[in-house]
Amino acid sequence: MARRDLRQIRRAYTQTLLLAGRHWRRLADMAADAHGISEAKALPLVLIARMGGAPRQNALAEALGIEGPSLVRLLDQLCAADLVRRREDATDRRAKVLSLTPAGETVVARIEADLDRLRETVFAGVSAADLEAGLRVFAAVQAPLRGQGDGQENGTADRISDGGAE
Repeated sequence: MARRDLRQIRRAYTQTLLLAGRHWRRLADMAADAHGISEAKALPLVLIARMGGAPRQNALAEALGIEGPSLVRLLDQLCAADLVRRREDATDRRAKVLSLTPAGETVVARIEADLDRLRETVFAGVSAADLEAGLRVFAAVQAPLRGQGDGQENGTADRISDGGAE
């Protein structure tokens, strides 16, 4: 009986996680769009700032969870829009270091301010302790998934059954 209850809880959790993620992305997209930028371009900008303002290109790709070639296209567009600069790493000329331009810093500051206001509204009834507990759950969920790509290593994909996508 307890096992079945746990299965139902896990299903409800993953379904809620997917729906909440979709809703948050929609809201974040609207916040970015208000500044003339897509959510797909806003996320790299925001992460460059959050990563200390000078991450290597491969570190940003990893943080975004995308492949290098996909990031290159986004960075080309962000550089053309004068929001990001790309330069060779002084210690490894094969690597590229990214930084925000003054225009990029302005856009990020505005987007972050909008997202902070949105978070205040969305999480108004949620305590800091509950948010911290949620972060612990997310960390526990992500731990077995890290480095698995398509889920085939360690048999994760083989264990997914009966609509595990939710």
